[in-house]
Amino acid sequence: MENIFYTTITTPVGYLKLKTNHDSLLTISFTDIQLPSSEFQPFILKETARQILEYFSGTLKIFHLKTEPAGTDFQLKVWNQVLKVEFGETASYLDIALQTGSKNNTRAVGLANGKNPIPIIIPCHRIIGVNGKLTGYAGGIENKRWLLQHEQSLSAKLNLLF
Repeated sequence: MENIFYTTITTPVGYLKLKTNHDSLLTISFTDIQLPSSEFQPFILKETARQILEYFSGTLKIFHLKTEPAGTDFQLKVWNQVLKVEFGETASYLDIALQTGSKNNTRAVGLANGKNPIPIIIPCHRIIGVNGKLTGYAGGIENKRWLLQHEQSLSAKLNLLF
């Protein structure tokens, strides 16, 4: 059985629980409480926490972490496209659907985006409705708005939405 390690960090969008194995980030989840941490914390867990805190402080825009998101082939394809949406930018569900093969995949893209096990690192908050409106987010719509505004305030291209 694989060893799993975890910690919870405090961020401007609440507590984030980080879960890793020995060498890859597996999940990030929003939680309402500070949870206990693993006694042993491998480098990847400490490094994930460090990079996320730097992201929130505004000093890091691109994550450099080994990840292992669990998902279907289609979900992995969607998440790989989501990873291409740059810091401070947004894309629509339609944009991602077209990049994954069909404009008819918009709903499936939304469902895959909602199942993203590594939010913030796989920046599903950057995916919005084709009309520019914010839509659902596992971490809550207010957190999605906060993350987008945080990135846009630090981005050279200020094209404010909302």
